[in-house]
Amino acid sequence: MKYKDFETLKKNEDFRYVYNNRNSYANKNLIMYISKNGTDTKRLGVSVSKKVGNSIVRHRLARLIRESFRLNTNHIPNGLDIVVVARANLKDKGFFETEKSMIHLLKLHHIYLD
Repeated sequence: MKYKDFETLKKNEDFRYVYNNRNSYANKNLIMYISKNGTDTKRLGVSVSKKVGNSIVRHRLARLIRESFRLNTNHIPNGLDIVVVARANLKDKGFFETEKSMIHLLKLHHIYLD
């Protein structure tokens, strides 16, 4: 799927590439893997395990992660593949906690531009 400012990762090989060539940071809600993609676009991949909850919970968390990324995409430089993995802690959190966790990880990676 292509949003206005970024694309989504879909292929298993793309996810595997980011996992293998990664820089990763984590907090209690999310794990973030970042790799350069050699293009001028940002790409986001979201992974939510079945251990986190049923399909309704997993899709809700994926939507929260994509929306918090979309709203902060102008603070993120182009040319990156970003994979965000939701942890079970995120299940009971809302949008603002999700966004705060994502911004925290982006700042740890030193890619959040103010």
